[in-house]
Amino acid sequence: MKESKRPHERKFGSRWGFILASVGSAVGMANVWGFPSKLGENGGGAFLLIYLFFVFLFSYVGLPAEFAIGRRSKTGTLGSYANAWSTRSKQLEKVGGLVGWLPLAGSMCIAIGYAVIVAYVLKALFDSLTGVVMEANAAAWFESFSLSTYSVIPFHILVVVGTLLTLFLGAKSIEKTNKIMMPVFFVIFVILAIRVAMLPGVAEGYQFMLIPRWQALKDPMVWITAMGQAFFSLSITGSGMIVYGAYLDEKESVVPLSLKTALFDTLAAFTAALVIIPACFSYDLNVGAGPGLLFVVLPTILQDIPMGQLFAIILYIAMVFAGVSSLQNMFEAVGESLLHKFPKMNRKMVLLAMCVICLGFGINMEAIFQWGTWMDFVSIYIIPIGAMLGAISWFWVMKRDQLLPEINKGSSRIKGAVWYNVGRYIYVPITVILCTVAVFMKISF
Repeated sequence: MKESKRPHERKFGSRWGFILASVGSAVGMANVWGFPSKLGENGGGAFLLIYLFFVFLFSYVGLPAEFAIGRRSKTGTLGSYANAWSTRSKQLEKVGGLVGWLPLAGSMCIAIGYAVIVAYVLKALFDSLTGVVMEANAAAWFESFSLSTYSVIPFHILVVVGTLLTLFLGAKSIEKTNKIMMPVFFVIFVILAIRVAMLPGVAEGYQFMLIPRWQALKDPMVWITAMGQAFFSLSITGSGMIVYGAYLDEKESVVPLSLKTALFDTLAAFTAALVIIPACFSYDLNVGAGPGLLFVVLPTILQDIPMGQLFAIILYIAMVFAGVSSLQNMFEAVGESLLHKFPKMNRKMVLLAMCVICLGFGINMEAIFQWGTWMDFVSIYIIPIGAMLGAISWFWVMKRDQLLPEINKGSSRIKGAVWYNVGRYIYVPITVILCTVAVFMKISF
């Protein structure tokens, strides 16, 4: 495959830079409201055990495969699918390239809706700085902009333009920004968790999180929900993590890097739960409130505690960082693929085009339909199907003797038949089950 002429974009500068960028992609709203909400709705400690099992499985086979195929292809989604399918026959290369458009569309579609949510977070940060959040009825305050047309345009523009500017130098700028954003995110949530631990009645919340209610294991939907949460929390979408793999050094081993990414992603989710669930138990609030956890439940709690405005500010700063780091991956997956597909375009042109598309569609989203409806559509249909296509492409279409050498680059522990068969006969069926459940039962993950 022809080497890129964009050397400044091609590599992460360090192993930890790659890990932090990958963690930044994985850490987002799925961690901060998705994980605590689903933990609260699905048996607490029992859900946690199932979730950890799937996180390990997916980070052992699914995530390394996406990193490996990206590194092998040295480009994003479209080129990677074409490369994987071409190992079976040259005639299938074009088919693979066409298949790759669906998961790539998933990245762009989720970015459009996600940018609106991050704009809401930036609005919440602004209102925390001005004190509005501390004085208003939290539910009415949230509805005032989430249910209103054209309500967060300035914040939306700042989010989209600001994120795309951080992608100007490709891997280098992604790495530099995440080296700041991710440590700050963790520090802030640890501070918040310590503050929540001082509230009365939090012990019951900790017990709910950590002590399994074994009867929950009998419910198939608890397993399905934990599976979906683990899958999408790690950003295994058949698209996003491929592009970071394209920027990975040849000397690095993808399996240990994937496990480290999963470890820090899980720590982020668990730390967020340590903030939200005990606080909800302390104030007798619904732990399964979804987005309301971030925009209604937490503001209600923060209004009632000493120095609540300060903690509101640091909470929403952390959430802006989490949102931007995830958006970086979604935009970069699209941008790199388009640069590979249309080599006459340059990075400035691609970033400008994505800015226009995201702003034009996102700003008018409320006038067309609710962002929640859009996000449900993407997460029920496009993302699961894209993830399934990726899993099938790596473990059933791509030849085993082409995938395993890339998996084993830089590794002292060679992965062979066992690793490959886990991917082929366990991981792929799981993605098919998840996709089938999402599509036919219309469950949004």
